Amino acid sequence: MLKNMALLVCLLFTVKSISQEFSYSSTSIPNSLQEHANAVVRLDESIINIESRNNMVVTQKRVVTVLNKAGNKYVEAFVGYDNYRKVKGIDAIIYDATGKQIKKFKKKDFIDHSAVDGGTLYSDSRVLFMGYTPTNYPYTVEFICEIKTPNTAAIPSWYPIDGYFVSIEKSIYKITDNANLGLKHKEKNFENYSSVTFEESTNTLQYSAENIKALRPEDLSPSLVQIVPSALIMSEKFHYNGLDGNASNWKEMGDWIKSDLLDGRGQVSEETKNIVLKLVEGVQDPIKKAKLVYNYVQDNTRYISVQVGIGGIQPIAASEVDELKYGDCKGLTNYTQALLNLVGVQSYYTIVEAGKDIIDFEEDFPSLAQGNHIILCLPYKEDKIWLECTSQTHPFGFIGDFTDDRSVLVVKEDDSKIIKTEFYPADINHQSISATIDLKEDSSIEASLKIKTKGVQYDNRFFLENQSEKDILEYYKELWGYVNGLDIEAYKFKNDKNDVEFQEDLTVYARNYASKIGDRLIFNANVFNRNSFVPDRYRNRTLPFRIQRGYVDEDTFEIIIPSGYTVEALPENQTITNKYGDYQISFSKENNIIRVKRKLLIKKGDYPKTEYKAYRMFRKSISRNDNLKIALKKTI
Repeated sequence: MLKNMALLVCLLFTVKSISQEFSYSSTSIPNSLQEHANAVVRLDESIINIESRNNMVVTQKRVVTVLNKAGNKYVEAFVGYDNYRKVKGIDAIIYDATGKQIKKFKKKDFIDHSAVDGGTLYSDSRVLFMGYTPTNYPYTVEFICEIKTPNTAAIPSWYPIDGYFVSIEKSIYKITDNANLGLKHKEKNFENYSSVTFEESTNTLQYSAENIKALRPEDLSPSLVQIVPSALIMSEKFHYNGLDGNASNWKEMGDWIKSDLLDGRGQVSEETKNIVLKLVEGVQDPIKKAKLVYNYVQDNTRYISVQVGIGGIQPIAASEVDELKYGDCKGLTNYTQALLNLVGVQSYYTIVEAGKDIIDFEEDFPSLAQGNHIILCLPYKEDKIWLECTSQTHPFGFIGDFTDDRSVLVVKEDDSKIIKTEFYPADINHQSISATIDLKEDSSIEASLKIKTKGVQYDNRFFLENQSEKDILEYYKELWGYVNGLDIEAYKFKNDKNDVEFQEDLTVYARNYASKIGDRLIFNANVFNRNSFVPDRYRNRTLPFRIQRGYVDEDTFEIIIPSGYTVEALPENQTITNKYGDYQISFSKENNIIRVKRKLLIKKGDYPKTEYKAYRMFRKSISRNDNLKIALKKTI
C-alpha cells in the first residue's frame, strides 16, 4: 500500500510540475498545428508500470485544446472500469482560450454510466465520463486518470494520432516491466514520421511523437490505423481474471484461451438440450443441423453490445445466456457453439477485428489487444463456414462486410492459427436491375423494376424488409434523388436466405422525367442506376488509395417511347477497360422500344497515390456516360 501511495504522490508531483511549465492558452499553439485541425492534442502521456504478473498500473495525462464544435469528440475524458479494472484516481480541469481555469471535475463529479444498455448481466461493466457542454471555443481540457488492473493479457497499444482533423503537439508512451514478463513490441508506419522516436532500455520501452500536423481524410484512403504510426506491446507471460497464461505465438495463445477461458462454459439447461436435440431429430447432414441450431439462436436470443475491451475477453457461461436469452458477441457465440456441440457439430470460437475497414491480425504478434468481436467458424470439407451469432437477420453462413476477408484467430484445441475469413469476390457482389419504363408524352414515366442483389450488395439492401413504410419510401427517394417527382407506388421484397439473394419488385411513377423542348422530348438513358461517385480532386494527393471490395452491376432498361415520336439519335456505345475495372453501355432500338444495357465492374485493389488521378478519371468517365441523353422528335 505504501508503494502505491508513493506512486500516486510521484504522479501528482509530476502533473503539478508539468502544469507549471505548460501553457493552456490556445494562443501558444503553433499555426502549423492549427491548420486543418478541429482539435490539438497538446499532451497525451501514458505511463504503464507492470509491478507484477497480476498488477499493472496505467496513468494518463491528456491535454486537448478544442478549436470548434467538431473537435469535441477528441477530448476523450472518460474511462471504462469493471470488477478487475479499478479507477484509482480521475480528475479534469477546463480552461478558457486564455488558459484561465473555469471548471474542475473530481471523481464524484464524473457521470457513472453502464457500458451496456438492455441487460443487467454485465452490470459491472461501467464508464466514467466528464459531462461538460462548452459555450465558447476554443477551450482546453486537462484529463488525468490512474487505472489499476491485475490483467496484463492486453497491454494498451500506442496510437498517437486519434483521427483526422486533429494535430499532435506531444505524445508520450512509456512502459516499464518490473516483473520481467518478457515485453515484445512491434512498430508500424514509423518511416513517414521523422518526429516519432523509440527508445529501449532494461525492461523499459518509450515512444514519443511531436508536432504532427492534422491529417485530412481523402477519398478511398486506407483505414487510418494502417497508415499512421503505432506500436503494439505484449508480454509472453501474463495474467487474466485470476488466471496465469504464457504465449509466444498464436498457437499457444489459442491453447490458453481454449483451456482457461472457454472450457467448462458450455452447459445449458436440460430443457434447452431436449428442444435442440428434437429440432435436429432425423437430420444427418451436419450443415443442416448447424443451420437449424443457428436459426434457433436467432429466434430465441437477442444481442446487447459490450466492447471486448470493457467486457473482457472471456464469454459468460452458456447457461446464463440460456436463462436470460441475451448476450454480447462472446456470450452468443459461446452459446451457439455449446448447442452445436450438443448435436455433434464441430465449431471454433474466432476472434476478429470487425468493422467496414478490413484490418488483419498481426500474424507474428500474439497480442489480445487485437480483436474487438467474436464469430464462429465451422469446418466444412476443405472450406470454412462463418457464422455471425449476434445477428437475428443474417442468413446462415453469411457474414457480410463486417468481418469479411481478414486475418482472424481461430481457437482450436492444439491447432489455433491465423486464417482468413470469407472473401466475397466482385462477381459475387452482384446487383442486377431490369426495368420496363413507359415514357409518356407529358414527360412523365411509369416503370416496373426488379432488383436482385447478392454478396456484399445483398448486405447493403436486405435490411429494407424490416423497415417501416416511411423509411422505405425515403430510402428510394434518396437513392434516386436525381429522378424528378418520384413516387413509389408499390414495392415487394423477397429475401432468399438459402441463396443469399434479395429481390425488390417496384412500381414507380415520376413526373417531368423528360424535358420537353419544342417538339422534342429529351431524357437520360440511364434511369435507375446512375453512378454519380467521382472521387474528390486533390492538387497534391498525400495518401495511397484502396478499393476494399469489388462489385458488378448489370442493368437492362427497356424504354417504351410515346406514340407519334421517333428517336432523333442514339448515343454511341461505350466501352472502358483498365486495371481498375470495366464499363460498358450500349443502346439499341426495336420498334417503339429503346434498350439500354449497362455493365460496371469495379476491381478490389491497393494503389499508390500516383495512380489516384487515373482512377478518378475512370470514375469521371463512368459518370459522364451514365448521364448520356436521348432525344425524341415528334413526327405527328
